[in-house]
Amino acid sequence: MTDAPTPPPAPSSSSPPHSPAPASTPTPVHPRHGLIGSFGFAFAGIGYLFRTQRNARIHAAVAIIVCALAAWLRVTRVEWAILILAIACVLILEGLNTALEAAVDLASPQIHPLAKIAKDITAGMVLIAAIASAIVGLLILGPPLLHRLNG
Repeated sequence: MTDAPTPPPAPSSSSPPHSPAPASTPTPVHPRHGLIGSFGFAFAGIGYLFRTQRNARIHAAVAIIVCALAAWLRVTRVEWAILILAIACVLILEGLNTALEAAVDLASPQIHPLAKIAKDITAGMVLIAAIASAIVGLLILGPPLLHRLNG
């Protein structure tokens, strides 16, 4: 008969300083960052979005034109709020689409039908938001623009 392996010795109550932390206090994956650091990450993400995504730049350019037109037409505060929400929805969805595409590419570097479905659905949601925002813009800006252009 062979001898059973000897179990390792139990840890002592006074662990040396280089030993790992007890299991009850998990080590954070990322170091903690303050409020300023959190804003830095957010701005880095927004910067990445506009540097790398042509459609986000197009949406932003259209948003600037819409805001200039709204200022020229002197729309009401409520109309401003609606326009800003519509613009924000499109840009937020464009960012979520980009984030999901990156996550899918990381999880499934090879072509997979489910990865395509996830990417197509988020792209479709951006399209729906963009169409709805265009309709909102036409409903708010169209009548005063026509009135101003027709004298």
